[in-house]
Amino acid sequence: MVDSPLASAGRKAAWLAGGIAGTGAAALAYGCLIERNLFGVREETVRVLPAGSAPLRVLHLSDIHFVPGQDRKVRWLQDLAELEPDLVVNTGDNLSHPQAVPAVLEALKPVMRFPGVFVPGSNDYYAPVLKNPFTYFTGPSKHRSEPEKLPSGELFGAFADAGWQDLTNTASVMDLSGLRLNFSGVDDPHLGLDRYQGFADPSSEPDTAGADGSAPEVRIGVAHAPYQRVLNQFTGGGAEIILAGHTHGGQVCVPGYGALVSNCDLPTWQARGLTSWAHAGRRVPLNVSAGIGTSRYAPVRFACRPEAVLLTLTARDS
Repeated sequence: MVDSPLASAGRKAAWLAGGIAGTGAAALAYGCLIERNLFGVREETVRVLPAGSAPLRVLHLSDIHFVPGQDRKVRWLQDLAELEPDLVVNTGDNLSHPQAVPAVLEALKPVMRFPGVFVPGSNDYYAPVLKNPFTYFTGPSKHRSEPEKLPSGELFGAFADAGWQDLTNTASVMDLSGLRLNFSGVDDPHLGLDRYQGFADPSSEPDTAGADGSAPEVRIGVAHAPYQRVLNQFTGGGAEIILAGHTHGGQVCVPGYGALVSNCDLPTWQARGLTSWAHAGRRVPLNVSAGIGTSRYAPVRFACRPEAVLLTLTARDS
C-alpha cells in the first residue's frame, strides 16, 4: 500500500518534531548535569598599570550562588588559592540559600588569606525566586515586594574579619606591591542601591606604598551589576579598569552567537569577557565575569561555562 502525500508529510513532521524535542531534552540535560559544573579559569592580561609597575594578579570571583551540598564547587573554589593571586575582587551574589553562609566561607577560606575587596549583589541580600525564564527577554528581572532575606551581615562580617575591604557605596585605598589601588565601589545597581561616591583623593590619604612618598596609582571601579549609568560614572571619574558580574554571561547562550540577554541594560555582546566601555571621551577596560553558579531555581548553563577570572594587570609600557 502506498502512502498518500498527506500521510507521508504527517509522518515526516512528527519525526521532525520528535527530533527537535529530543535535541532540546538532550541540551537541557547537558546544561543541568554537565556544563554548569564545568568550572574553569579565564585568564586575561590588561595593560593598565603605571609605567614601570610590576604585574599584579587579580582573581575576580562573582555569582557563586551557593546552595548547601555543592561539594564539587567547594573543592574547586578552594583550589583557586593555588593561583596565588595578589588581590581578590568579589563582585557579589555569593548566596542562593539562607543556610549557605558556612559552606561559602569554607569554600573561600583559602583565598581569603589574600588581600581582597567586595561589593554586594541582590542574592546576597535576598533569596532567588522561581520565575518564568522568558520574562528576561522583556527586560531586567524584578524582585517581589517582600523577598526572603539572606544572612548577608554574617557573610560580609566574615569577609571584613579576614581583612577584605567593603566597597559598598564607598571609595577605599589599598597599598599593595608598591602600588596604590584606588577603589570605587557601589551597592547593587540591580536593586537601585548604588550611590556613586567617586574615587579617593590621593592627597588626603597617607602614603605607605612608596618610599619616596609618591606611590603610583591605579583606579579600579567595582560593581555587581554593570548598568550603563554606573559604568559611565566610573569611566567619567577616572577608572582605569572596571570589574562586574551579574549577567551570568547570558547563562543560556547560542553557540557562535553568544548571550541573548544580560539582565541589565548592558549590550548582550558584552555580557561576558574583557571588552571596553567608552564614555566622556575615555575608553576603559571592562571585565564582566560569567559567574560561577546559577539560581537554585534555574540550575542550567549552555554554551556559557562557569568561570573565575585571573586578570594580570601589567604596565602600559610593557
